[in-house]
Amino acid sequence: MYLPNSESLCNLKAMENHDVLSFIFVGIHLSLSFFKPSLAADAITQKSQPLIDGSTLISKDGSFQLGFFSPLGFSQKRFLGIWHNSSVPSVPNVIWVANQHNPINGSSGFLMINTSGSVVLLRQDNTVAWSISLSKHPRNPVLQLLDSGNLVLREAKDGNPRNYMWQSFDYQPDRSLLTSTSRDFCDDNRRCGSNGLCSITKSPVCSCFQGYEPRAPDKWSYGDFQEGCAWAQPLSCQKKHGFVKYSGVKLPDNTNSRTNQSSGLAECGDNCLSNCSCVAYAVSSNAAGGGSGCTTWFGDLLNSKELLDGGEDLYIRTALESKSNSPKTKLAVILVSVAFVVAGTLLAVYFIHRKRRKFKDRMRNNNEGQEDNLELPLFSLSTLVTATDNFAFNRKLGEGGFGSVYKGRLEDGQEIAVKRLSEVSGQGSNEFKNEVSLIAKLQHRNLVRLLGCCVEGEERLLIYEYLPNKSLDLYIFDETQSEPLEWPQRFHIICGIGRGLLYLHQDSRLRIIHRDLKASNVLLDKEMNPKISDFGLARMFGGDQTEGVTRKVVGTYGYMAPEYAIDGQFSVKSDVFSFGILLMELVSGKRSRGFYDPDDNLNLIGYAWRLWKTGRYLELIDESLRDSLTLSEVVRCIHVSLLCVQQLPEDRPTMSSVILMLGNESRLPEPKQPGFFGGKKLPEAYSSSSKTGSSTTYDSTITVPEAR
Repeated sequence: MYLPNSESLCNLKAMENHDVLSFIFVGIHLSLSFFKPSLAADAITQKSQPLIDGSTLISKDGSFQLGFFSPLGFSQKRFLGIWHNSSVPSVPNVIWVANQHNPINGSSGFLMINTSGSVVLLRQDNTVAWSISLSKHPRNPVLQLLDSGNLVLREAKDGNPRNYMWQSFDYQPDRSLLTSTSRDFCDDNRRCGSNGLCSITKSPVCSCFQGYEPRAPDKWSYGDFQEGCAWAQPLSCQKKHGFVKYSGVKLPDNTNSRTNQSSGLAECGDNCLSNCSCVAYAVSSNAAGGGSGCTTWFGDLLNSKELLDGGEDLYIRTALESKSNSPKTKLAVILVSVAFVVAGTLLAVYFIHRKRRKFKDRMRNNNEGQEDNLELPLFSLSTLVTATDNFAFNRKLGEGGFGSVYKGRLEDGQEIAVKRLSEVSGQGSNEFKNEVSLIAKLQHRNLVRLLGCCVEGEERLLIYEYLPNKSLDLYIFDETQSEPLEWPQRFHIICGIGRGLLYLHQDSRLRIIHRDLKASNVLLDKEMNPKISDFGLARMFGGDQTEGVTRKVVGTYGYMAPEYAIDGQFSVKSDVFSFGILLMELVSGKRSRGFYDPDDNLNLIGYAWRLWKTGRYLELIDESLRDSLTLSEVVRCIHVSLLCVQQLPEDRPTMSSVILMLGNESRLPEPKQPGFFGGKKLPEAYSSSSKTGSSTTYDSTITVPEAR
């Protein structure tokens, strides 16, 4: 947990007299209120005043705001969030929330960057409601709200998106927090403007009556409904009119209305229809004297809303569509429409049938000619829905670009991990079939085991063995882990990953290049044995083939070999490069993607190379390993990692050689210059790859050469 480093705040916390503490803090809070940042500011720094409740940051183009808000129905609970600047001030259209599970009571919260470079959200009593956790703090941090709505933490003089140390786009909010739970949301007068209908059960909450359209469509799309609706086409007495019935509504205000308590339903409708200025009518059974009352409206309809219980029937006037005077034209339109519908249906059935047949054929006949072709069990969607409690949020193990992973339990008690691919994921049917066909045929103790799959409709799911200790990156990069991995465990994991990779390259029936080896794609079982996972990007070769070329560069920034990132050339040696990076991360405890040494403009590879050339390689070792390391093993691992990340593929060892190097005390060759050791000055083709967030358990990351 982060605490403010200001001496005054530390001294306040140390004081035992609660009354004195409260009095002094109130004084500080009041003094800060006189120094609110300008409404035009889009960032805060260590030297700027904190962002207090009541002030906001606004992106440079004015599209987004960062500030404090309260969801409807929770006026005393305050959250720090980002919303569209054009939304209604009292009901902001929130897109991201910082302290979504840890609200602040009252309006005393403030956001600041303390003297150690930590971003913290504090309550009145100096306790932390939310903070940004980093392995390395920036020297001169800036927290900035961008025009895209992304909140980023960066160095003051470094605006390169690839060097952001943290960004809100990597953290999706709990959507349930952003939905109003107040039954009084629609009670505010003119919430939806004129001729709008408010309903707390729908999203968006405001809609236009039939025949009307938003007056300000741009604002409407951002949640600003106050300008209401207007006729899509002006009423004309020359056109035939009818009425659309809305049931269970609170009738509009009686502005511009007229009431006749003696008229019934039919007479009321006829009277309105005969008057060109009448836009709506209703008949209430609660009229004075116990009879029915006819109310007609002649102007804008204000403050209408749907009720959860009760309400009246409201009839809205609308123009009837004119009928064609030509029976032949009408018949022709019907025939053409039917023909299009039938043709479209037949084409859809054909393509769906073809897609399913191809997938089943691929599943049955993949690697045709192999005598011992394995059968992969197919799970029904209903079985997986039951096993995961209908993919409940509390069952989610992780989430990434390809979808979410859930923990499940089958009827026989077996625990499973279910990867549910999203419809908009980067992993299409090719990657899905690739992962299924590859993993189903791989049997090794250091590879994750695929138990089956499910293909029903648009649903595509993979069922894996459940590994309770999740992914390796949580243990070497997450500072919240109470017990970091000691060196014997890390060396055991290094050797296990090496054996799994050797099996893929040499011992399996087909040579397989993983292309996305990284810490988050190494899972740990209950005995902390490593298992390589996620084969969605893998490529397989037969015979003596060891390399290939692709136009679509996929993988993860920070782990890709230079020849692959620049020219699309991949081979077993590009996997060796990724293993070298992973080995370097396990020794140093530093993440390759995101590490930057500002003194010499070096990334993790360059930093390790400089220490090796100057004989200071012991400085690379993770501080947490000082009491458990075997020095000779650690130095040998550093040496092997530098051999694996050499610039030229032919200079790198094979995985069989790597296993031998790690397992004996033989003399090792001197490593040559590594590839990509500059911090900022990366080759253009490499630096243009998209930056992706950390992948989570059982999930994938794909990188293509496009800007975000």
